[in-house]
Amino acid sequence: MNAPLPAPQRARNRGMLVLIVVLFLGSALVAGALRFSGWRPEGTRNHGELLDPPGDLRTVAPRLRDGGEYAWRPAERTWRIALAPPADCAAACVELSRQLDTVWQLFGHRADHVHILWIGTPPVGAVRNAAWRELAPDPALLQALPRREDPAGTPVYVIDPNGFVILRYPPGSDPGHLREDVARLLKLR
Repeated sequence: MNAPLPAPQRARNRGMLVLIVVLFLGSALVAGALRFSGWRPEGTRNHGELLDPPGDLRTVAPRLRDGGEYAWRPAERTWRIALAPPADCAAACVELSRQLDTVWQLFGHRADHVHILWIGTPPVGAVRNAAWRELAPDPALLQALPRREDPAGTPVYVIDPNGFVILRYPPGSDPGHLREDVARLLKLR
């Protein structure tokens, strides 16, 4: 049979137990307070505006400008960067196409899993790459892009592999933010 512990040893053991409980519960309370206050670590926040509810394009069958159909094919896990600039967009759209081309190239080996959907006719001088898909304007497609007609310019959208419009980037947004958000989404494969 074990001998009883001396009083100072018992007090130290109880003190350690209380300290462990306080540390555990205290850290859980601090984490809960941060979570419910809306704080998030910088690396987990997206830069684009999260659309709630997201635009639903699953039933829309976009047509390519050359006449074929653009299928969503969720099993291929392809993400889309979409934009629908106005017809009179010239120099600003050429610059936007250059920025989107740079963003696409920076995806590196994951670039094959991203399409750039240009809805309408691109201006002369627009930079095109292997990811480009030129879509014919379709009212159902355009309706799923919230606040598309922005007086400040052309917004850019991110569409998930299933056909949901999930993020919106206002005109003039930093293309690096788009690249960072889509790169994080590509890692979810």
